[in-house]
Amino acid sequence: MNQSIDPAVQVVEGYIEGFVAVVPRLGIAALVFLVFMLAAAGAAHAVRSVLQRRDRSDLGRLLGSFVRWAVLLFGFLVFATIVFPSIKPADLLSTLGIGSVAIGFAFKDVLQNWLSGLLILYRRPFRPGDQIVSGAFEGTVERIEARATLIRTYDGELVVIPNSDIYTRAVTVRTAFPRRRSEYDVGIGYGDDVERACAVILAALKDVPEIEPDPPAEAIPWALDGSAVIVKVMWWSDPRRLAVVRTRGRVVAAIKRALSEAAIDLPFPTCTILLHDQTEEADGDRTRQREGWPAGSDPPRRRRSVIADAKGAAGAAARDPDGRSPESDRPATGPSRRRSDNGR
Repeated sequence: MNQSIDPAVQVVEGYIEGFVAVVPRLGIAALVFLVFMLAAAGAAHAVRSVLQRRDRSDLGRLLGSFVRWAVLLFGFLVFATIVFPSIKPADLLSTLGIGSVAIGFAFKDVLQNWLSGLLILYRRPFRPGDQIVSGAFEGTVERIEARATLIRTYDGELVVIPNSDIYTRAVTVRTAFPRRRSEYDVGIGYGDDVERACAVILAALKDVPEIEPDPPAEAIPWALDGSAVIVKVMWWSDPRRLAVVRTRGRVVAAIKRALSEAAIDLPFPTCTILLHDQTEEADGDRTRQREGWPAGSDPPRRRRSVIADAKGAAGAAARDPDGRSPESDRPATGPSRRRSDNGR
């Protein structure tokens, strides 16, 4: 019985002796890791403070988080080396390299979005508060995170767009410059003076205070449409969506009021339909064919009448030159012949 218990006791004693031997190293490793934790927090705070003073708080948060985790990872390697002296740092690094490849494949999209976010924050094509268009979404940038960019649409909805989509696609920054040009097409009648209409429109735009005086507004004759002469009106205003919408509404109201007071026609879309009678003899003859106007005192004849007259003329041509029908040359028979005999 004692012989069967002794090996188990020896194993337990070995575990206890090993644990007692590891406790000092474990305590030292814990203190070292605590130092690395404090160093990681200090390094992250320093990075955030430096970039925040340069008005790059978003980039500071992202890089501060990266520095913190990098210091903690290095501290963990030191901790493992102290606790397990048989493990060499080279072995840990090789194992970490193989594991990083596996992690890279598993979290490819996450890493791609993180790197895209870092490049966006570094290059800074837009900032929080800017109004941008990305794909089918348009709105105000709320913040740029490590994985995605958050946009608040003009309808009050929050859209989360992955940073990789932002970085690899075209993005329109509406508020990149202090002014933004807007335009509107105005249609006037063909009987109105185009130059006078442009002058009236420009005078009306001067009464809209939201329009920037430099560059000045323009009114350019642009196209000849089916029912109106198109004048393109262009002006500059504040680039933000609310200002653009309000300015556009006031511009349209001012133009409508000014043109109406100047007796300049604002025509509705019209369509003229010309009809002609395909039964007339002039159908297909562009020199005679009527296109919807009254027939007048001498309208074209009906085609059926023309065809009937043509057939009659053809029958008359088949007669002899004296105008007699071929039947008149046949000898008289029947009652007419008897009348001749009685006469004798």
